[in-house]
Amino acid sequence: GDARSPKMQTVMNLKIKFRESFRPFAPIVLRERVHDYFEMREGEDSPYMLLVAPVQEDKRLPVDDAKEGLAKLTTLRSEVPAITHVDFSARVQTVDAERYGRLYDIMKAFEARTDCPVLINTSFNVRGEPIVCTPEDAYHCFMNTDMDVLVMENFVLLKSEQPDAPTHEREQYLSQFALD
Repeated sequence: GDARSPKMQTVMNLKIKFRESFRPFAPIVLRERVHDYFEMREGEDSPYMLLVAPVQEDKRLPVDDAKEGLAKLTTLRSEVPAITHVDFSARVQTVDAERYGRLYDIMKAFEARTDCPVLINTSFNVRGEPIVCTPEDAYHCFMNTDMDVLVMENFVLLKSEQPDAPTHEREQYLSQFALD
């Protein structure tokens, strides 16, 4: 997902993860540009999403401290709002070509189009479900949520090109995930 989108956090939470709309996601960022977006020490790497770092000051947006509750949680805080927590932090994962070849290539293509080296990172599962482990699991989750595109290995599946899943199966599947 595009971390720059003001709506992406809500869309992914409600239509894919089936959880509260305000919950932030983690970023994946090209290792060579991590310092453009996050306050990390020179040479510091986070290839396994183990480090929390503040979003760089120049990427932050002014915030109205008088806001409370949901209004405070949904306030845009940075140029990458879908991954910025209320305290301007993010749980960063760096991506390099050596460890993450194909993902790195996808991110470089996104960067070439947008000049943004940051995307949303989240587990591939619906709230309360185990993480998908097989292509069948991935396709089932894809077809029964509001994901638009699924990329697996060398295959790109567009929801608009898939045969419709039976409506009753989808409704039964989705009924398991009422919001808290």
